[in-house]
Amino acid sequence: MIVETLDNTIGSDRHVSGAGWQSRRLLLHHHGLGYSFHDTVVEEGTEQNLEYKNHIEANYCIEGEGEVVDVATGRAHPVRPGMVYVLDKNDAHILRAVRGRLRLLCIFTPALSGTEKHDADGSYAALAVAQAE
Repeated sequence: MIVETLDNTIGSDRHVSGAGWQSRRLLLHHHGLGYSFHDTVVEEGTEQNLEYKNHIEANYCIEGEGEVVDVATGRAHPVRPGMVYVLDKNDAHILRAVRGRLRLLCIFTPALSGTEKHDADGSYAALAVAQAE
């Protein structure tokens, strides 16, 4: 059994942040599950341009309102509590927090090691997990 808490993650090396966002990485590659699980906050009024070229990401909104834009089509989808969106084709996307902070529960596969930082194009390197082993 694996037990992790948000309280123990906040302020640790598994609590990663950038301009307008923070990722509290609860489950990582070293847990051996094949995926990682994150509690992510995007601050109101901010926008993230992302494209996870090497990972599939599923996001479940539990707080705030925003939108996710599919860069390829320009189509915007509302993001609000109780809604899930999956970047199943390594989709380039824009995530905006419109009303309140967005809080998302996120799953990445393959799992992140926990030390990743967004590249200039908004992705994580494919070798980050392999290098951490």
